Amino acid sequence: MTSKEKQKVVYLTRIEQFSACHRLHSSELSDDENFKLYSKCNNPNGHGHNYKVELTLRGKVDPVTGMVMNISDLKIYMKNGFLDLLDHKNLDKDVNYFESTVSTVENIAIFIWDRMAECLPDPSLLYEVKVHETDKNIAVYRGE
Repeated sequence: MTSKEKQKVVYLTRIEQFSACHRLHSSELSDDENFKLYSKCNNPNGHGHNYKVELTLRGKVDPVTGMVMNISDLKIYMKNGFLDLLDHKNLDKDVNYFESTVSTVENIAIFIWDRMAECLPDPSLLYEVKVHETDKNIAVYRGE
């Protein structure tokens, strides 16, 4: 293998889904301000989504295995990193992080990034977290 081949970088993406409910509500705002800002998403009883998460790693292909990371391993890291914590949960009541952070799709992407950075054996492989809250609402976070 030439040195040029060793430098090739691949972006590897795994897609997973979870279902959860939440309420967009900031403790920094009054009830009236929250309703004006978040409208129907501020419903006191919450509302739910079927989220789709695209997690992308960026790395060199191992010349022996032919992989950036074993997809089976990545699936387990995602399950342990965030899926078990978020799936079929009330984000605001069941996930400590969202007790003091508004559970917007942007903050969910940051949460997933942080959790994956903690559980991946090589966090430098983490390139992007893309969270689809709906078909029209998507947040992308790259650790910046």
